[in-house]
Amino acid sequence: MAVTRLKRKDRRNKTFAKLDVKNLKLATNIELGSRSRQSTKDQLAKNNAVLDKLTAKA
Repeated sequence: MAVTRLKRKDRRNKTFAKLDVKNLKLATNIELGSRSRQSTKDQLAKNNAVLDKLTAKA
């Protein structure tokens, strides 16, 4: 059986539906608790620590 190719509109709808599901999963997973707390080892925390040191010196 041959695989039918989706028309452009349907392909677009398919990709947007995937993105919607992905965004909803990301948005609903934000909760207060240990899993959503920002890690002290990630780059943002390191950058903030360096900036705090620099502003303390100035």
